[in-house]
Amino acid sequence: MRIQSPANPKVKALAALKERKERERTGLFLVEGRREVERALKAGLALETLVLGPKALAEDRLLARNAPVWELSQEALERVSTRENPAQVLGVFRIPQRRLEAVRLPPDPLVLAVVGLEKPGNLGAILRAADGAGADLVLVAEGVDLYSPQVIRNSTGTVFALPVFPVKEEEALRYLKALGLRLVAATPEGERLYWEGDYRPGVAFLLGAEDTGLPEAWKEAAHARVRIPMRGVADSLNVSVSAALLLYEALRQRRSF
Repeated sequence: MRIQSPANPKVKALAALKERKERERTGLFLVEGRREVERALKAGLALETLVLGPKALAEDRLLARNAPVWELSQEALERVSTRENPAQVLGVFRIPQRRLEAVRLPPDPLVLAVVGLEKPGNLGAILRAADGAGADLVLVAEGVDLYSPQVIRNSTGTVFALPVFPVKEEEALRYLKALGLRLVAATPEGERLYWEGDYRPGVAFLLGAEDTGLPEAWKEAAHARVRIPMRGVADSLNVSVSAALLLYEALRQRRSF
């Protein structure tokens, strides 16, 4: 199907998926970029529609498999895309319905829980670091929508390769306590430097929102509080950088590379 006008109802429906309320209403979300679409397909997500721009390659159509293909004009594509330079391959996928209770973790798992994050770019970068460090599970306790186009883009599609679950705060904390892992909270008032902890046994790192940090209930639940030293005028690092430091310190200690 070829669509020229950006005012076409199908284009409007695609553009609406940039909003969280529409994703929640329809159960659909938008993936931009061939690499990201390929990673979603590899993860087994259900492709509803493949969307191609006017500069898409002939082989890009093969990604559709049995799904319908919509070919958009550049003007229509620009209305749908969240990018300044729109990708020529997009996919509309169904939000997967997965149960946290069904997750099977290895012995001594490496877990990350982020609470109340507000910026999609930060969450995407955190997921990219979690994938790189080999995290076994990521919990996104409220805050930003996991299926935001910006999260997917900044994660480079690694969001689909990770066991990552959006959960309520209470559910996340209850689940982590039940696992019996050592809970390590990253906070500026931490008693120890982050590299002084032992992260070889099963551990869950806890990080809070960019501006307010971890809620008190999470700090109180932690077995240890660690801080990242700051020697300049800044009083904190970007939360994605903090997550990467913690995850890669655990990876260093475990020597799994």
